[in-house]
Amino acid sequence: MATPIEKKAVKAQEKLADSAETLKGSAGSMKESAKTLKGSAHVVARSAKTLVGSADTMVESTIAQESSADRRTKLAADRTLLAGERTYAAWMRTGLAALAAGIGARALLDKLVTPWLVISASIVLLVFAEFCFIAGVWRELTGKEKPQPDAPQIPAWLLVFFNGFMVLLGIAVLVGIVTR
Repeated sequence: MATPIEKKAVKAQEKLADSAETLKGSAGSMKESAKTLKGSAHVVARSAKTLVGSADTMVESTIAQESSADRRTKLAADRTLLAGERTYAAWMRTGLAALAAGIGARALLDKLVTPWLVISASIVLLVFAEFCFIAGVWRELTGKEKPQPDAPQIPAWLLVFFNGFMVLLGIAVLVGIVTR
């Protein structure tokens, strides 16, 4: 989606291109008029050539501005993709930390606190880890516009496979802690 500034820039570029085309047409007309004039014909012709050169330069400048805007759009898409991947990694990191904390709570607090408190703390941490694994892949795959970046994307099947494995692992740990 283009911002208002980008829309204004595009309109300005279109006006510049139209002006350049008009200048080219004017230069051509001046060139023709120069042929009919006897006394100052070559002076007018030189001015016409200079005018045509200026018009060509304006057209090239307009094209360069358009390609620059396209490149900025591509770079913004790359930044968006990488920001999404960083968010996914944060969900995974949090889930792994909660999984480890749930296992550690069971192992470390076993003799220090009443058993129901140890089990409930472990269950809460493991359920939170499961939530992080599911939310991370869900947020990465849904609910956002898909930019067309230059950077390669992580395949969706790989994310689903890895997060599915982590969810199964979390369930196995949860069952192991509850039945132990």
